[in-house]
Amino acid sequence: MSEVEQEETIKAVYLTAEDINIAASLLYQAYHDDPLLQDILHAKSSDPQSYEKKLRALIREELNSFWQGHQPLIGIMKGDTLKAVACMIKSATELQAERYWHWRLKLMLSAGYLTTQQLIEKEKTIRQELAQYDHYFYLAFIAVAPGLQKQGYGRYLLRALDDLVASTANSSGVAVYVTRDELTGLFISEGFESLKPLEFNQISGQLLFKHK
Repeated sequence: MSEVEQEETIKAVYLTAEDINIAASLLYQAYHDDPLLQDILHAKSSDPQSYEKKLRALIREELNSFWQGHQPLIGIMKGDTLKAVACMIKSATELQAERYWHWRLKLMLSAGYLTTQQLIEKEKTIRQELAQYDHYFYLAFIAVAPGLQKQGYGRYLLRALDDLVASTANSSGVAVYVTRDELTGLFISEGFESLKPLEFNQISGQLLFKHK
């Protein structure tokens, strides 16, 4: 007698401490070819191992700062497996561009002083452009597991973020900065609007916002 397998449930969850390492792996793979991070981390002027080490350090320290700052880390699970992840920052949080002093120190030691300063200046510029909004979420990182792109996980994740924004009383919406055209199209198809183009280190991107 054959057994009929039940379809694994897909659900949105807040990440736990046990999920952080898997989330870091997903983010590393998603942002390995990001043009802005490649430029800031000097991918072309250094050997591949040096770039990859800096990228892993950046993602690790960012995730640690988000976790310690109690920022929303949201994942899409299929069964017991993490398939997609999003890292959000509340605009009203004390977790500003400089993060905590130990985050900044660790990042400077692993990625370099200039890299750390460039990342801080990038975030400060984006915050200034969003100053017109009283309270909002900023989508700092988003990733879908390799091989699962264009299967709906990204949209599922963005709609989970919609639920988070809708359930936050004083939130005006969510912002994101995108440097890839295909991702810009995805966000716009999910209701985001272009606020203005921004350029960092001669890498162009779009600052997008979705109103609550």
